[in-house]
Amino acid sequence: MFSRREFLRYVAGGAMALALPGDLYAKDRSSEKPNIILCMADDLGWGDVGFNGKTIIKTPNLDAMAKASLRFTRFYAGAPVCSPTRGSCLTGRHPYRYGVFFANVGHIRKEEVTLAEAMKTQGYTTGHFGKWHLGTLAPDFSGKGAGRKPKENYMTPAMSGFDEWFSTEYAVATWDPYDPANVHGSKFDVRALYWHNGENVTEPLKGDDSRIIMDRAVPFIRKAAENNKPFLAIIWFHAPHAPVVGGPEYRKMYSQHSEGEQHYYGCITALDEQMGRLRRELREIGIAENTMLWFCSDNGPEGKTGKKGRYRGSAGPFRGRKRSLFEGGVRVPGLLEWPAQIEAARTTDVAASTLDYFPTVLEALGFTIKGKPEPSDGTSLMPLIEGKMTQRLIPIAFESGNQVSLTDNRYKIYSNNRGKTYMLFDLVADPAETKDLAADKPEIVKTLRKTLEQWRASCKDSLAGKDYK
Repeated sequence: MFSRREFLRYVAGGAMALALPGDLYAKDRSSEKPNIILCMADDLGWGDVGFNGKTIIKTPNLDAMAKASLRFTRFYAGAPVCSPTRGSCLTGRHPYRYGVFFANVGHIRKEEVTLAEAMKTQGYTTGHFGKWHLGTLAPDFSGKGAGRKPKENYMTPAMSGFDEWFSTEYAVATWDPYDPANVHGSKFDVRALYWHNGENVTEPLKGDDSRIIMDRAVPFIRKAAENNKPFLAIIWFHAPHAPVVGGPEYRKMYSQHSEGEQHYYGCITALDEQMGRLRRELREIGIAENTMLWFCSDNGPEGKTGKKGRYRGSAGPFRGRKRSLFEGGVRVPGLLEWPAQIEAARTTDVAASTLDYFPTVLEALGFTIKGKPEPSDGTSLMPLIEGKMTQRLIPIAFESGNQVSLTDNRYKIYSNNRGKTYMLFDLVADPAETKDLAADKPEIVKTLRKTLEQWRASCKDSLAGKDYK
């Protein structure tokens, strides 16, 4: 549980004071700046990876990474759908504060300070590779049509602090994305596919989409290392989001399974292969030791059951799937490999979130940015990485559509009617959320509800622009 004082510090920005460029000061933490890589799958369920117990889908490289990592059993995407989670990764703030309420809604506001912008003040080179989904990539076009308001929501990675980018506005096919047969939507348009530094890539790139992404990320990383330049690389895969298309060689690995399973399992194994490639590259270049390599998913698995067509994702033992604020919609695979700080693999039950990337990286580098829009919703995980943190210091709040929830170190309240009524779950004793304890423990509901209502009021103030000075 969190005291009122702790929460008021949290909504007031006490958890992390940040500053705009020009108002920087350093703290002694390390003489060598770590490289930062944030990898994220798209719609990958908690139960879709071997290190969380999956036995069918082959993920040997992620499993090997887990054996050298801090593995999170309670890692949360910032939202149950993609765009908001991506905003949480870059800002450390809940996307309801700046209008990214759902997929293909809003954009990163120019007043927000992104992780890329913060890192550039410290001499980092920055790159984004893969799915962007935080604004349109051209002021006069969106693959989602005129309703996306491309001019109003024009916001490219370059406009958010990235020096190099090879990105798509939203999801594309996981195999042969330039094949019209694999179009995401009703009409093929090459402008809905990859853009490189502001130019539409019209060349028909072929094969595995995860490899296409890594083919651009690896040279960026190699160039930075050759120039002795610290870097931030955002690598956001499309797999296993629809259109789910498995390559022939990967489908063959699952020939004993149904056609839908072959495609779904195959594109995950292809993604896993690229994670293995990345880890090998870091070692060959000689920079693996002091590189923070994160991996997670942007939300839970697609589909109502995970048992039909190509939507074969597993939320493991958890209730709910993508779009739900039950655990299965937001609890996702989570890993951090960083040999310089994490010498031996270990597992933590401390709750962590994509909201925590921003403050964790800033503390790892030992700098702050005063004047950044506050409050922040994440907390630094450096004490956890250093083995000094046994529970989370601030709660994790969620809002999506009619759903709101708040999770602390043990209990969670959940509402599907915008906070009119709440369920209560004990996530330690009942992580599958099978027993509603609201009637038995009304005082806990009351306390958490008050905290959540304060947070929602804070988000409304943020949305109105009150955080921008």
